[in-house]
Amino acid sequence: MSTPHNEAKLGEIAKTVIMPGDPLRAKYIAENFLDNYKLVNSVRGIYTYTGTYKGKEVTVMASGMGMPSMGIYCYELYKFYEVENIIRIGSCGSYSPELKLFDIILAENVFSESNFALTLNNEDCHIISANNELNNIIKNTANENNVKIHLGNTVCTDCFDVYMTDVNKFLDRVPKDFNPISAEMEAFALFYVSKLLNKKSSCLMSVVDSKYIKDIATPEERETGLNNMIKLALDSSLKM
Repeated sequence: MSTPHNEAKLGEIAKTVIMPGDPLRAKYIAENFLDNYKLVNSVRGIYTYTGTYKGKEVTVMASGMGMPSMGIYCYELYKFYEVENIIRIGSCGSYSPELKLFDIILAENVFSESNFALTLNNEDCHIISANNELNNIIKNTANENNVKIHLGNTVCTDCFDVYMTDVNKFLDRVPKDFNPISAEMEAFALFYVSKLLNKKSSCLMSVVDSKYIKDIATPEERETGLNNMIKLALDSSLKM
């Protein structure tokens, strides 16, 4: 069993997948958190590792950047590899003055201007929700482990919001009652595909930049400074 984008055999990918965007972050997680891990895919540099975490099988797979990349990989995981749960773990920008660098956000709803849903499924959909069951598992795990998380809505953009010529014009187009606290680039595709295929997904994010903070996390800080979020996702996977 393989696809043009994934050389893993059926059975080499676990029912629960932890999904960072960066392939090197997937490698970092496997090397630092998993036991008996094995590289099961490296097509296009999208490193995928399956191993055990505290005795339970789990897969860590990169998604790449943006909704098209996430849409391909999560669709194939759900449709062809019998994956049931995907937890996206990634970086985000903050739209809230209360959030600091490396604060953890659990997305509740995601808004996107993209026509991803229209193109994939002929549905004019621009707001999609995380799976309540997975989100509740993550919230309970965070509480048990004394990990502070922030719940809120996020926007999912087709381009890096830092490069927008006028981010405020974009925010003016967001529904008035949506009140996003963060921005990222993959969650809408993940949530929409999981709903379409009757699967489950959640999205955890760590703040790496903010319109209220001058500092921006370096690539090295992004790779190694996100351990609390990584561990929360892995601990949550034990209950799935």
